[in-house]
Amino acid sequence: MQQAQDFYDESLALNALLEPLSDGEFESVTLFKDWTINNIIRHLHVWNIAADLSIEDESAFTDFLKQMAAGIRGGRLPDFEAAYLGNLSGQQLRQTWIARAKVMADHFAIADPKQRLKWVGPDMSALSSVTARLMESWAHAQAIYDVLGVDRKDGDRIGNIVRLGVNTWQWTWKNRRLDPPGPMPRLKLTAPSGALWEYGETSDSGLIEGSATDFCQVVTQCRNVADTGLSVTGEIAERWMAVAQCFAGPPQDPPGPGVRRRNMR
Repeated sequence: MQQAQDFYDESLALNALLEPLSDGEFESVTLFKDWTINNIIRHLHVWNIAADLSIEDESAFTDFLKQMAAGIRGGRLPDFEAAYLGNLSGQQLRQTWIARAKVMADHFAIADPKQRLKWVGPDMSALSSVTARLMESWAHAQAIYDVLGVDRKDGDRIGNIVRLGVNTWQWTWKNRRLDPPGPMPRLKLTAPSGALWEYGETSDSGLIEGSATDFCQVVTQCRNVADTGLSVTGEIAERWMAVAQCFAGPPQDPPGPGVRRRNMR
C-alpha cells in the first residue's frame, strides 16, 4: 500500500524537525491540550505500536487494550502512555518512535488493503488503519511545528487526509446524532504540488475553495476555519467547516479562532 510509505514519509518529516532539539526542548508545551512534545511523540509511538500489533499479533493487541483500559482508569491518557513506555523521553524517545514507525510501515506495505483489523472501536481495514496513522501523525505534528515556530512544507501525500475528510462527511453529522443537511459541498483544493483536487458535485450545499493544507487543518481540528485561507460559500458548507471531524471518537469542537497558531519567533 502506498499509504504505508506515505505514513513513513510523514513520520520522517517530523523526525527531521525533532532531530536538532535538545532533550529539554521536548518538554516545550504546545497549544494542543497543553501537551508537551514528549507527550505528543509518546502518543504517536504508543498507537503506532498498537496498529502494528493489530496487524501482526491480534492476541498481543488484545492484551494491549486490557493494559490501556486499566491504565487510564481514573487517570489521563498521557499518563498511561508515559508509563507504558517507561517514561521514555527526548532524543531516545524520538529514535525509538521513528524506528518502530519504519517497522510498522513495512508490515502494512505488504498487507492486503482489505484485511480486517481489530481496533479500539469497530474493526477497520488495513488501508483505513494506516491512513488513520498518517492522519494522526500529520495532525499531532502540527502542534510541534507551531510551538517551534516552523512554517510547515507539505507534500501531496496529504491527499490521503483530504480523502479522509471527504469520506467522513456523513459520519461527522451522525457522530453528532444529526442527519447530513444535504449533499456534501463541492471542494476545489490546491495540492502542495499545485494540482487541483476536486470532490463533490455543484449543488445548493455550497463550495469550499483553497489550499488542501488548510482543508486538512480544519477537518483534523488543528485550526479554526477562520484562521485559514479557505473560501467557504453556502450555509451547509459553513456548518460543515464549523464541526468537521475526520478522526474517531466522540464529537469534538475545533479550537476557537486564534487559539491554535504558529509561534512567531
